[in-house]
Parts: sequence; C-alpha cells; structure tokens
Amino acid sequence: EVQLVESGGGLVQAGGSLRLSCVASGFTFDDYAIGWFRQAPGKEREGVSCITRDSRIYYGDSVKGRFTTSSDNSKNTVYLQMNSLEPEDTAVYYCARSPSHGSSCLPDYWGQGTQVTVSS
Repeated sequence: EVQLVESGGGLVQAGGSLRLSCVASGFTFDDYAIGWFRQAPGKEREGVSCITRDSRIYYGDSVKGRFTTSSDNSKNTVYLQMNSLEPEDTAVYYCARSPSHGSSCLPDYWGQGTQVTVSS
C-alpha cells in the first residue's frame, strides 16, 4: 500500500522556521518525484517544491529563497525546511508522489497533510 505521511507542522511566529518531513512507503522511492503542495482556506492548492527522481529541485515563486527541499533516500524521506515564515504561508501542507518527469510533479498519491500556522 502506498503511503505518504507528513509531520512537523505546527504554530510558529512570523520570521520563524519549521521543518516538515514526508515519509514514503509501499513503493520504490527512487522511481518517483516527490512534491510539496499547500492549500490555504479559500484558495487553490499551490505547488511549493518538487524533487525529481534525478534530484533536481524546483520551487514555487512564493517560497524561493525561503524554503529548501532535501531528500534522504536511505530513509525514504523528503524534507521541507521553511525559514522566514510569513502569515501568508499558513496552510495545510501535503506531500505527494509523482511519476512525472521534469518540474510538473503531477501527483498520483497524496499524504494526509499537516497544518502550518504562522502568526503575525
């Protein structure tokens, strides 16, 4: 069974940092890209980052320079380090598996999400 489990969300003040983790299981981790997405109340889901199967990394414009994605293939885990957080970053953050090539990171399986709340 394919599973993606996010953790690390929480409440943080503006300017603070959080690190999210996404642990994958049930599939060959190296064969897929992993994307981070977020959805704020009343807004469409937004792509945050994507790490491809050959370790290229792409970021959404709103998080470039503040967020960093990395992968530990030995642990089947992808991380999202979020620095200089802003209230506008408040959202549910999801990781997702993607069979796509390149930066599109179109997902076929989603995690359950983890809430990130940034207070002003």
